[in-house]
Amino acid sequence: MQSVTEVGKTAKDYENLNVSSKGLFKRFAHYYRPYRGTFFFDMLCSFILAVSGLLYPILSRYTLNTFIPNAMLKELLLACAGLLGVYFLRAFMKYCINYYGHVMGVNMQADMRSELFRHLEGLPYSFYDNNETGQLMTRMTNDLFDVAELAHHGPENIFITSFMTVGAFVYLCTINWKLSLIVFAFLPLLFIIAWKSRKQMTKAFQKSREEIGGINATLENSIAGIRVTKAYANGEHEQERFEKNNRGYVKARSKAYKAMGTFSANMGFVSELYNVVVLVAGGLFCIYDKDNFNYADLVAFMISINLFISPIQTLIAFFEQLQDGITGFKRFVAIIDVPVEQDADDAQDIVNPTGDLRFENVTFAYSDKRDILTDVSFEIPAGKTYAFVGASGGGKTTICHLIPKFYKLKDGMIYVDNIPIDKITNNSLRQSIGIVQQDVFLFTGTFRENISYGKMDATEEEIIEAAKRANIHDYIVSLPDGYDTQIGERGIKLSGGQKQRLSIARVFLKNPSILILDEATSALDNTTEALIQRSLFDLCKGRTTLIVAHRLSTIRSADRIFVIDRGEIKEEGTHEELMSKNGIYKSLYDSQFADLSSLIPMDSVNIG
Repeated sequence: MQSVTEVGKTAKDYENLNVSSKGLFKRFAHYYRPYRGTFFFDMLCSFILAVSGLLYPILSRYTLNTFIPNAMLKELLLACAGLLGVYFLRAFMKYCINYYGHVMGVNMQADMRSELFRHLEGLPYSFYDNNETGQLMTRMTNDLFDVAELAHHGPENIFITSFMTVGAFVYLCTINWKLSLIVFAFLPLLFIIAWKSRKQMTKAFQKSREEIGGINATLENSIAGIRVTKAYANGEHEQERFEKNNRGYVKARSKAYKAMGTFSANMGFVSELYNVVVLVAGGLFCIYDKDNFNYADLVAFMISINLFISPIQTLIAFFEQLQDGITGFKRFVAIIDVPVEQDADDAQDIVNPTGDLRFENVTFAYSDKRDILTDVSFEIPAGKTYAFVGASGGGKTTICHLIPKFYKLKDGMIYVDNIPIDKITNNSLRQSIGIVQQDVFLFTGTFRENISYGKMDATEEEIIEAAKRANIHDYIVSLPDGYDTQIGERGIKLSGGQKQRLSIARVFLKNPSILILDEATSALDNTTEALIQRSLFDLCKGRTTLIVAHRLSTIRSADRIFVIDRGEIKEEGTHEELMSKNGIYKSLYDSQFADLSSLIPMDSVNIG
């Protein structure tokens, strides 16, 4: 059984778990594997770029010491021509690094996005109860973009920086090793500053990630509900909600940039301090050690010191990208580490079940709070129709969610054809169950695409037959594009009744053994409900059916009715039996069909 506390976990909870840097690096390196050829080519180009960068100071020193003093014009021109050729080579290497490196990065990003989407599809219902869509979208788009940039620029920047630093130091030692050691002595100061700033920057950039996720969540929610917003004229309220998140992002990003600015200023100051050190120390060597160090050496050293400083400046510019990339990858890993739904080792497919359904002492809670269902037991014989009624929040819909294993049971067991559902694979169980809900979700696309969602390999004849049985075929063919007509986002171009019929057609096509009708008609007017009921009656034939309804008139003909109250079955029987008991059911029934005039005395109404 899944623990109750596990049900309420969010991606944020997993993000806060400690992940070692070594483990994170190994997981990141794994995504380079399919692109090893491109990676090594990118590193080769980076190596050539780094090596060629050392030629100019070397050639400059030789020119100052040899070609110019000895008026060797031909050699000077040949050296300059060679240097020009090197620059053409460097331009080509930069092109290769930028093009192939970015292609590698975007391919890795696509791989991660595919893996993340596949993982999201496998996560349980409980995950989506606790995570906003906008936050998840941010992790799949913004975060992975930064990861892709790090995947490209990270290795080459680290490689070039390391090689240039070591190469420049070795070359500087050939000019004057004493002066080189003085310069090198300041390097630990840079690492100390970087190390101290890292934690502060990581925390700041993490916070800004969360805030941009909040913006996306608010934006997604507001756009999806734009028609409700307009209907209630609450545009100003939505603007205020958005601005609150927007200001939060600015505040978080400002702190991140403050940390970045402090780091950059300190690093920049130390880097520029090298120029002063070289000028002072080099001048002293020129004065007191003329035999081993001259003005040409000093000029060459001052030119070459840029080779030593430049990688450090690259590191400064790269550090923000490094932080963004690491933060983005941690957030990516946080979702990947959320456990997906898994079948038991001994679970098997169920093929063509009869639909016999049994609850045996089922207890369930969404979190570590109170139980939603307590010791619930009942049995529905195959092909029978049972209804569940009661006050809102009593546990009726929860029962519907537990049958397809959308949530794990706290205690007890559910059986389909006398097989425990934890011994049945998720896919085969859910393929045997059809659900029609009050809140119909339709995908952006055509009528054909939405109906065929019930059976992805359905033929045109099967789709049309399903539409006919749901009484929506005539409407579809009356449209200019017929089954290829676009229904709009979430079916916005359709009425409530048309949406419901489309969802019913989808279930007809699926042809399940067990049917769940969860408030399927409660959002419809009486006339439309009457029409839909005909389709539902046809749909229920020969299937084990569970009906959750508030309108008791729709379930009078059910084979058996259960009254659910606070997670327990309080009454059960046929309509006539429950009415004769004069209990909760009769009270509910009478309250729905009471004469309004008896509830509102006419003498209490002030007319005129």
